[in-house]
Amino acid sequence: MDEMTFMKGKKRLTIEGQTAYYHLMSRTVNGEALFGDREREVLRKMIWQVAEFSGVRVVTYAVMKNHFHLLVEVPAERRVSDEEVVRRFKVLYPKPTPWQPMRAEVLEKHLKEDTPEGKELREGLLRRMGDVSMMMKTLKQRFTLWFNHSRDRFGPLWSERFKSVLVEGDRWALRTVAAYIDLNAVRAGLVDDPVQYRFCGYGEAMGGSRLARAGLAVVDRDLAGYRQTLFGYGAGEKEGKKSFSREEAVRVLQEEKGKLPLAVILRCRIRYFTDGKVLGSAEFVEQQVKTMGGAAVRGRKPHAMQGANWKGLTVGAGLGEGIFG
Repeated sequence: MDEMTFMKGKKRLTIEGQTAYYHLMSRTVNGEALFGDREREVLRKMIWQVAEFSGVRVVTYAVMKNHFHLLVEVPAERRVSDEEVVRRFKVLYPKPTPWQPMRAEVLEKHLKEDTPEGKELREGLLRRMGDVSMMMKTLKQRFTLWFNHSRDRFGPLWSERFKSVLVEGDRWALRTVAAYIDLNAVRAGLVDDPVQYRFCGYGEAMGGSRLARAGLAVVDRDLAGYRQTLFGYGAGEKEGKKSFSREEAVRVLQEEKGKLPLAVILRCRIRYFTDGKVLGSAEFVEQQVKTMGGAAVRGRKPHAMQGANWKGLTVGAGLGEGIFG
C-alpha cells in the first residue's frame, strides 16, 4: 500500500511508495533581479547536475532573473547500489572541494570494504537522494556559494524556503503545469516564444538537448503535440495570442470573472500552480486532503480551478482573491 505523508511544520505534501511529481519554485531575496545570462547558465547546469545526483528526473524547468521553477519526477524505487552511489558522487563532486575534500576513490574503497566509515558515508549520501527537500537544499546552497564567491558577496541569496505543489501523475495535469513553467519567459515579456529562451526545458529541448527532450517526453512524447498546449491547437498564429494582451486577459479574469482559452490564461501569473498545495483531478486532490486530515489546506474538499476549461483540474487550497495577475 502506498504510504502518503504530510511533512508537519513544513506545509509540504509528499508521497512515498509511488512515483511522485512536484512543481518547485524559489525566489531571490526581495525578488531582486540578480541573474544575468551567466548566472542563469550556471544555475541551469547545476539543476541537471544536482538532479542526477539526487536520482530525480527534471521534467522541465525555467530559470528567470529572480527565481526558478522545476517540475520533477521522484521515482518510487529508492534503493541505490554502491556502484550507483559512487557514480552519483562523481557527478556532484568531480573533484575535491573545500566543503567536500573526499575523493570518489576513497568513498569507493570504504564501500567495497564495508567499513564503518563506508556505512556512515553511504547513509549520509542516501539521505540526500530521492528527496525534493534535500535536492533543493543542495541546489540552492551550491548556487549561493558560487554566486557569492563570483560577486565577492556574502549573506543569503534566497528569500524563503522553496514552494512546492504536489502534482498528479496524470499526463494532462503534468502537461499543464509544464506549459505554465515553460511560458515563464513569455509571461515576463522576454521572448514571444519559449523556443527562443535557452533557460527553460522547452527551449533547451528544441535546441537538441537529450536530457531536456527526455524530461518533456513524460508529458508528451511528441514535442509538436506539447507545442499545441503552449500555443493552442492548430498552426499559424496561436489561439488567442493576438486577440488578448496580458492586461486584457487579467481584467477578464479578475473583474469579469470570465473564462479564457488555455493558451491565453497560461500567459498570466496563476497562483494555483505555486500555492495550490496539490494539483490534479478532484479524486486525486481529495485523496491527498483526506490523507493529510486537511491540515495543510483550507478545507477538506478540492477547489475547482477557475478562469478556463482546465478539463477537471482542481487544487487543494482555496486561494481567495488575487489568483491571477
